[in-house]
Amino acid sequence: MSSISVLEDVYDVIEDRKENAVEGSYVCSLLKHDKGMDKILEKIGEESTEVILAAKNGQKDRIIEESCDLFFHMLVMLSANNITLDEISAEMKGRRH
Repeated sequence: MSSISVLEDVYDVIEDRKENAVEGSYVCSLLKHDKGMDKILEKIGEESTEVILAAKNGQKDRIIEESCDLFFHMLVMLSANNITLDEISAEMKGRRH
């Protein structure tokens, strides 16, 4: 399985949870939170800080763990804003020189 396909699989689950709420789902709790988008963005801020601190301290395992958390919350934010991974991919490809 390629690196990007794992992200696509996670994104697909997030999209499914957005359309088909599941009791006790963390994704659903983020998407339906009383704070709305602010809750998702708070999590992105929190995870970003944790990645930065892990990198500053040279903690490879923590960098990996916290990066996964950050990627996950970014995927939730993208889904909540109806932005697809294809759109992100197209933008990234357009930046290649």
